[in-house]
Amino acid sequence: MSFLPQEFRDFIAPGADRAEFIQQYLAARGVKSARTVIDGKQHILVQFGSALYNPQFKIKTVVAHYDRVEGSPGANDNSAADWQIMNWAVELKDYPSFHNVRIFFTDGEELGWNAGVSEQGAFGIASVFRRLGITNDDVYVFDACGRGEVPILARTLLPSHISSQFVKHFNDLYERSQDLLRRASPGRWMSLPVPYSDNASFLACGIPAVAITMLPAEEASLYARELNRSKGLADQVLNREASKKRRLSGEEVEYSYKERLPRTWRLFHTEQDNEASLSQESFRVMRNILLTLAAAKSM
Repeated sequence: MSFLPQEFRDFIAPGADRAEFIQQYLAARGVKSARTVIDGKQHILVQFGSALYNPQFKIKTVVAHYDRVEGSPGANDNSAADWQIMNWAVELKDYPSFHNVRIFFTDGEELGWNAGVSEQGAFGIASVFRRLGITNDDVYVFDACGRGEVPILARTLLPSHISSQFVKHFNDLYERSQDLLRRASPGRWMSLPVPYSDNASFLACGIPAVAITMLPAEEASLYARELNRSKGLADQVLNREASKKRRLSGEEVEYSYKERLPRTWRLFHTEQDNEASLSQESFRVMRNILLTLAAAKSM
């Protein structure tokens, strides 16, 4: 018997209008949202009352992509995170104090998988942020948070030719993100190289952003050992633009490192990324992370 309700199965059904589902789900629970179209991508911004914000503290922008690859249920990539953040938004609506959380459900993340970061839907959002001077937010990207019990803070390859001030701001966010995971999941989190998600779009636009995902403990340990054995593996994972599929003699060649990645990631974009692949413990840990993030405050 599934630990998730029928509504989740409706969300991952093949013909689901996922943007419409998110907005209707939130509206039915008293949460307002607005759909904004940037570069043809339809993003959803959750709208909270002004009393839930305090300008003396940083805004925490939370991002989760809702698009998926055709033919895959996308249960972990990225429906699980969407589902958990949707329900978190319902709680935040009646938060007893200010929380300073801004939530975006983004479209078009999967386009960046092969076409590059500038094709990601979040790149348009990040570009607007940059144009409006919104560069001081803490940006947290949640991607594939429905399988496993170990939170993974993504090690990230920063863009070249960046300023020392950007590096300082990113390192500050990264350190506070480590502290967030220490408090939410004591002794059960890791920092590992992760193929990019929507955080790459914000980084490319000069806005510090971190990505958080989940892995089963055994997979995380095996991956960490593989990284130690294969010194070039981290570079291959992080330099995705250079390592992605190439065409040789008209034939696509899979990544040479694919078999050394965690099984959870190898389920992405396949029919096996389904509800049965999810684990209930992920949802418990993820809830702790979200509750801890809501309470976190940074001047």
